[in-house]
Amino acid sequence: MNPHKTELIWFGSRTNRQKLAALPRTSSLTVTHVVHSVKAVRDLRVTLDSKLSMQNHVSKVAGTSFCYIRRLKQVRKLLGPDVVAKLVTSLVFSRLDYCNAVLAGLPRSTIAPLQRVQNAAAHLALHRGPCDHITPTLKDRNWLPVEQHIVFKLCLLIHLVHSGRAPTYLRSCVTASADVTSRPRLLSTSSQQYERQRTRLKFGERSFSCAGSRA
Repeated sequence: MNPHKTELIWFGSRTNRQKLAALPRTSSLTVTHVVHSVKAVRDLRVTLDSKLSMQNHVSKVAGTSFCYIRRLKQVRKLLGPDVVAKLVTSLVFSRLDYCNAVLAGLPRSTIAPLQRVQNAAAHLALHRGPCDHITPTLKDRNWLPVEQHIVFKLCLLIHLVHSGRAPTYLRSCVTASADVTSRPRLLSTSSQQYERQRTRLKFGERSFSCAGSRA
C-alpha cells in the first residue's frame, strides 16, 4: 500500500461511532505503517463521510460548479451563446449527473445547493436574467430538476438490470417480482416490477435495492 494514499474511515450512526471513539486503538490501523482514521474519504470522485450524509460531496460539487460558472460569465460575450451552452453542459451539468444515484433518498435541504447550481447554469447558458423564472425554461429544454434526475438515473440503472446489461453486483441487489416463486399467481409476477426491500431504518431506504425498486 502507498502510505500517502491509504486512509481509514468508520461508517455508522452517531451512536455507534461514539462507541468506537470510546474504545482504544480504533482511530488507527497498523499494517506496514500506521493508517489514521479520517472523517471523509474520496473514491471515484465521490466524497463519503462517516455518516454517509453526502453533505461533503454536495458541497464540493456545488463549489466546483459555481467556480466554473463564475469563470464562464467573464468570457461569455467572447464565446457566444452556443459555445457557452456547450461548456455549461460539459463542465457543470456533467458534474451534477456524475454518480448522482448515490444521492437518492437525501433530504431536499441537502441537495438544494445542487439545484441552485443548475438554476445558475441554466441562466448562464440561456442568457436569462437573475429575476427570470427558470422552471419553464428547464421544461422547454427537457432538463430535469436535480431531484427528478436522481430518480431518472435510478430508473436507468434498473432498466440496465432488467435488460441484463448491468454489472453483477447491481443485478444481485434487486429481485424481479417474476422471480419470486412463492407468489406465482399474482399479477405482479407477470409485470416488470421489482420487489421492494424492507428496512428497519429510514436510512436503509437510500440503498439501491430499495430506492431503485421504488423508482
